[in-house]
Formats: sequence, C-alpha cells, structure tokens
Amino acid sequence: MAKNHEPEPGSPESAESGAAVDALCEALTLAGIVLPSLSPDLGSPNLALVNLGRVRADTAMRLAAAVRRGTDT
Repeated sequence: MAKNHEPEPGSPESAESGAAVDALCEALTLAGIVLPSLSPDLGSPNLALVNLGRVRADTAMRLAAAVRRGTDT
C-alpha cells in the first residue's frame, strides 16, 4: 500500500498552503521580517498547514511588535 504524505501538486490543499505562504511572506517582507523556514507543511496532506519554523528571539520580538501594530484600533 502506497503512502501519500504530500498533497498532490495542484490539489486544493497544495494551492491553499502555497498561497498562504506567499501571502504571509509578502506581509512579513513589508514589515522587514524573515521567517527562514516558512513553507507549506508537506507532512500534513489534506490539512493545508503552514510550517512557520523556528526564529531567533529578536525576530520573534519584531513579529510580535508587527502583530500588535496591526491590532491597534
């Protein structure tokens, strides 16, 4: 029995997680933030998960500040 650990290329899950990665990467770039491991999570077929990865503490602080700025009303 073959195991399928990745969404099929072109599947809705693959497209959704890829689009989410692209959108987040663009927004983070505008904020001057890089998440080096940002990628679709290919180990979670059919869930469209995004891997945010690990970052240094200073990057996490900048990310927190950017989120706070975005929630100010």
